[in-house]
Order: sequence, then structure tokens, then C-alpha cells
Amino acid sequence: MSEFGAPARRPYRVGYAPGAYDLFHIGHLNILRHARSQCDYLVAGVVSDEMAEFAKGRRPMIPLVERLEIVRSVKYVDAAFVETVPDKVETWRQVRFDVIFKGDDWRGTAKGDKLEKDFAVHGVDVVYFPYTVHTSSTQLRRALDALAEPLAVVEPLIAERR
Repeated sequence: MSEFGAPARRPYRVGYAPGAYDLFHIGHLNILRHARSQCDYLVAGVVSDEMAEFAKGRRPMIPLVERLEIVRSVKYVDAAFVETVPDKVETWRQVRFDVIFKGDDWRGTAKGDKLEKDFAVHGVDVVYFPYTVHTSSTQLRRALDALAEPLAVVEPLIAERR
């Protein structure tokens, strides 16, 4: 709050937090919470199934409609947007945000450097938040795949006995 009782102005007006948000976990929540604390209005970009497959080489485990509803329901998110193009500047042309938020696993990478360069031209800041190392969708997916592996071996044996 400001000294006059009005809400304190945040550094940015409109923020954008893109992600697949597959297997929603505490890392996703942390990014959205931190992002909302930096802007007056937060738009979460949820990448389409096709875009996730293009970027990561596999489709999300949770379908887009469900991921969108989960993200839209988070109290820190003012709006959710389906991201269907790989070019973040094209997304900016549609959403018009002042800042884009990413996990700091992007900082200093070719992708992060390109993002910063592309947005500098448009006056959009790139803000990095700490990546939640102990939990990631990739780790969760690996754990689920490992659990499914024994079933793939055992199920044919069970079928043979019938």
C-alpha cells in the first residue's frame, strides 16, 4: 500500500508468463506467484499441444483444455492465453505485455539471449525467476514412465498365464 492507502504500483502493467504447465506443480505456482507480484495484470500463456511437441519433442501428458483450465483457475492469473506460434514477438503482438517472465534456466542460454534481444526492440523486459530445481514436469514424467515400465514387462506374462 502507498502512504495514501491506495494499492502500491507494481513495476509492470501487463506481465506474460508462458509455459506448457504440464503436470502442474509447485514450480509452476511459484513462477505465477512471483510474476503476479511484479505486474498489475498477469496473462499466462499456455502452449498448445502441438507447440509443446515442437519445442520439447513430445506432447504434454495433460491435454490443452485441462491445462488451460488449471492455469486459468490459479488466483494469481488474470487471463490465460493459448500460445500457438513459436515466435514470442508474434505472441506479444496479440497480447501486448510489458514484461515476459521465464525461469532462470533460460538465463544466459541461446534461447534466453534471443528472447532478450528480440524484446529489447519493443521495450519489453525479460525477467527471470528462480527455477524450482527439485520439481519439474520432466522429472515427474520420467517417474511416471519408470512406473509404467514394469507394467509393460509384467502384463504380457500375466496374459500368457490366462
